Amino acid sequence: MKTIIFVGGGLLLLAPAVVAGTIFADAMRQRAEVANGARLRVLGEIAAEQLGRNMHQLWQAVEGMGRIVSMDDPEAARRQLDQLAQIDRRYTWIGIADVEGKVVAASQGMLEGVSVAERPWFRRGLNGPAAMDVHAAVLLEKLLPAIGEPRRFVDFAAPLKNAQGAVTGVIGAHFDWRLVQDGLQATKGPGVEMLLVSRDRTVLSGPEGLRGSTLSVGSAIAAGQAASVSLHERWPDGKDYITVVIPSVTYADMPSFGWSIIVRADTDAVLDPTRTITRTFWSILGAGMLVALGLLYLLATWVATPLRRLAGTAEHLASGRSDTPPYDETRYEEASRLSAALVRIQSQSVRPYQPAGVATRKEP
Repeated sequence: MKTIIFVGGGLLLLAPAVVAGTIFADAMRQRAEVANGARLRVLGEIAAEQLGRNMHQLWQAVEGMGRIVSMDDPEAARRQLDQLAQIDRRYTWIGIADVEGKVVAASQGMLEGVSVAERPWFRRGLNGPAAMDVHAAVLLEKLLPAIGEPRRFVDFAAPLKNAQGAVTGVIGAHFDWRLVQDGLQATKGPGVEMLLVSRDRTVLSGPEGLRGSTLSVGSAIAAGQAASVSLHERWPDGKDYITVVIPSVTYADMPSFGWSIIVRADTDAVLDPTRTITRTFWSILGAGMLVALGLLYLLATWVATPLRRLAGTAEHLASGRSDTPPYDETRYEEASRLSAALVRIQSQSVRPYQPAGVATRKEP
């Protein structure tokens, strides 16, 4: 009886508790992943908007200069370009080239007289406003102070037109890529990494080990397809990450660079608080179950002890021994009734035997 009560009761207590605890812990993990995915998306959208806004400001300045700079007076144009470059230090180089691709005027006179006819920004700028992805500028880098690493730039260009609307040249501006990169990384939160990727899945900005590499993970493929997704995936470093893709970095009428932002966070780091809560939950539940099992053991002992004593008395009566009276059990009604019944049985077993119809003789 004691074993049945303890084992059976223990199973009835433990099974629902373990099932409910497992469901609760899994629900907490899923909610934590969803909440962190939403947090990463917010951070990515803020970073994309800030980057787009900053680039749009530069784009507006270049486009505005294209409306006021004239090809007819190179000296005046150079003064205007120098003034813009001094006001806004984000400009590494700004200049204008005629329709043949020869630089007519530029900030600090850099590259004047040089042909840029084969440069992508010039060719695209002849046809309309253009934004060029990050690239190296070999000619310009030779004229700038060394910084210990190759310089990279992002370009804006726009056509120059005369009063009749005919294209007379192109205005182009180079911006130091480090400014873009630093601005993007400044928006990330603790434990969060921001990756700026091109349409061909090349990492333009991000962790040191990934810059310049071509990604093949699902989030990078989605970014290449301009798809907005949230994923839980394993990266080449062997770690699992929660990743969110912001498919484009645009603002107002600014031409698109074809960039996407991938925001990622290490799953272990992100879910560590949830796992701590889960471990605490299991510890409390385990301690509670140990206490419950201890109380169940005491209950089983309390129930089984009267039955064990009564069973011993019954065995004595069955063997013909009636010298030991049954224990007066009062713990619960059933044991008390059984004890009383054994007392009656014992009293009947010690009464002298008298055949039916025979009177008892009285002594004189």
